[in-house]
Amino acid sequence: MKKLLAVLLSFMLVAVVFAGCKKTTTPPGTGTTTPPDTGTTGAKFHIGVVTGTVSQSEDNFRGGETLVKEYGDAASGGIIKTLTYPDNFSSEQETVISSIVGLADDPLMKAIIVGEAVGGTSEAFKRVREARPDILLFAATAHEDPNVVDAAADLAVEQNEISRGYLLVWAAKQMGAKTFVHISFPRHMSMELLSRRRYIMEQACKDLGLKFVFETAPDPTSDVGMAGAQQFMLEKTPAWVQKYGKDTAFFATNDGETEPLIKQLIKYGGIFPEPNMQGPLLGYPGALGIDLKAEQGDWPAILKKIEQAVIDQGGSGRFGAGAWSLPYTLICGLGEFAKRCIEGTAQLHTAADVYDALAKYTPGATWNGIMYNDLNTGTTSTNHLLIFEDIYVFGKGYLGTTKQVVPEKYLTLKAPTS
Repeated sequence: MKKLLAVLLSFMLVAVVFAGCKKTTTPPGTGTTTPPDTGTTGAKFHIGVVTGTVSQSEDNFRGGETLVKEYGDAASGGIIKTLTYPDNFSSEQETVISSIVGLADDPLMKAIIVGEAVGGTSEAFKRVREARPDILLFAATAHEDPNVVDAAADLAVEQNEISRGYLLVWAAKQMGAKTFVHISFPRHMSMELLSRRRYIMEQACKDLGLKFVFETAPDPTSDVGMAGAQQFMLEKTPAWVQKYGKDTAFFATNDGETEPLIKQLIKYGGIFPEPNMQGPLLGYPGALGIDLKAEQGDWPAILKKIEQAVIDQGGSGRFGAGAWSLPYTLICGLGEFAKRCIEGTAQLHTAADVYDALAKYTPGATWNGIMYNDLNTGTTSTNHLLIFEDIYVFGKGYLGTTKQVVPEKYLTLKAPTS
């Protein structure tokens, strides 16, 4: 009981810290807010939304489209101004930077959201800050070091891998798993956050009574390529199911290897709590052989069609996913949150207000999260929020992961150095 009270008190402290850092978005002393006006007189402010292209990050791109449909294009009197960065953003960082910075030339620009926040975003934010300190700067799923991003952005939001390390194992157990198989390769395990999540999973298995197994798959960036890695998964998964049993949950760190994994688990048995990135589209359509063109952009319809296919193929209660695409939701939710901050109806550093904005675009789903904690410095960020949505189990419904209190010890576990 004392440990539970300590955990609850620590989360309350984080919430207080997060709530105490509102950024002023109106001139000091005016006591007024800036309401949007998308009528013929034009908008009172603009919000910039920067994403990848539809070919590289479709869900992010569609999130921007949704905001334009709802609040209008800035070019036509609305408040949303969208642009995309190059597909080869790694080698075109200056283009990324200049595109983001260029948004600050608009005198009505009051917020800029970048998702995914690829390399160069932090530098762009620094330059925007120098010229226009009044603009809110939000980074979704940043590719850069958290400390670099946190220093440049007003708010950074990404998937909560730390809590998921425990919650995925918890979810697997609720779905009937006795063994948890983590599938990855050395390149991913060299990444601090992924190796930390893997270690948390191993410790959670010990505490929750599951057997933990690490299996190595080919790296798609190696000589075998994605085709070779996917073929490996097709051939190896049946052997894993035979070896560990059908009451085994599987989790893969690579998105491209998820589809063949789901396909074989549907066929041979096994449990799949959810993909590496939360959302229903990763792996499921191809694995189940379904066409979702008619349902594009209609997330409830997408979920319903995938769920029915899973049930029809005998996977009810053994396969799950986030009901809503996390990349899509982050763009929509942060766009809404920015609008509310500008209007004065939301506090910049209040987690509950972020969750409320996300919930607008994800009816039925619930959200939770923690602030990012740098284990090397022992510092807890005040502007870097790690979030997750409840897991939806096909054939059963929401599992209740967002209601679980993750034991405090998992939040500070650090993967041992080899």
